[in-house]
Amino acid sequence: MTSTKIYDETTYQQELVLQQQDSLKNACHCARLAEEFRCKDVVLLDLTKITPIADYFVIATATNLRQTAALIEEVRGIFKKRYQALPALEGGESQSWMLQDFGTVILHVFVAEARELYDLEGLWSDAPRLDWKKLLSSGAVQIS
Repeated sequence: MTSTKIYDETTYQQELVLQQQDSLKNACHCARLAEEFRCKDVVLLDLTKITPIADYFVIATATNLRQTAALIEEVRGIFKKRYQALPALEGGESQSWMLQDFGTVILHVFVAEARELYDLEGLWSDAPRLDWKKLLSSGAVQIS
């Protein structure tokens, strides 16, 4: 007989907070990697109070498709080691927008023209922008 874990409201809220902290850590990690790969205008949007589809969007602009593919490959490798699974990937080397879906964090890497065209920041304008650099430098979020 298998046991079923029953959550009370307090336990559920605690689990939710832990999941959101882990999601924020992953989002900040993606943002930092995007900057290390010389992407421009790296933005972190907090969707936690807006939609259940994801907790955070990381949006970055790559200067070319090769840079986009290199960043996505690096992120996939790191998260595969961490979670023993490959996240969903949309787009390809011939695309101007690649999307890496980690479930609670979605990394969007665009070339400049596509970022302007799709305007995710405008579409999700009610989502607060988080200062991921400050979160990391202050120690509020630590990447292991």
